[in-house]
Amino acid sequence: MSQKRITRIQSNSRGFTLAELLTVMAVLAIFAGIAVPNYVAVQPGLQLNGAAREVLGKLMWARSKAVAQNNQWVVTFPTNHTFQILDDTNNNGTADAGESTQTIDINTDYPNVTISKSGSDPTFNSRGTASGSTTITITNTSGSKTVTVSGTGNVKIN
Repeated sequence: MSQKRITRIQSNSRGFTLAELLTVMAVLAIFAGIAVPNYVAVQPGLQLNGAAREVLGKLMWARSKAVAQNNQWVVTFPTNHTFQILDDTNNNGTADAGESTQTIDINTDYPNVTISKSGSDPTFNSRGTASGSTTITITNTSGSKTVTVSGTGNVKIN
């Protein structure tokens, strides 16, 4: 390579000027200033939907286990943010020695969400039906969702 060509390559160095970099940083800061408050405002609604789907999924799981294992599964709500799923092998409706119980704290994944129940505790039998109707209300700052369990064992979000 000739000295002339090397000099020309060095003089044509490419890159960004400090002014260009500062301009891009300012534009990104403006976009972040707009996006972050909007994301924070949407988050409670996403948490509410997630919590409702979590409760729905666990209720449907308990129903399917009752059918698969040919015994009763009971779901109880001891506090306003936890629920328990009991594999009631002797079908007496209470947790006895040797029966497995799973406790789910909804606030672990979905903070500031509360659960309330009206009606009896959902108890799924070996046919997949439930004892009575139950309405579970999940609430947070963005509103509330209800999960209903019908006597036929159908579980849905309203």
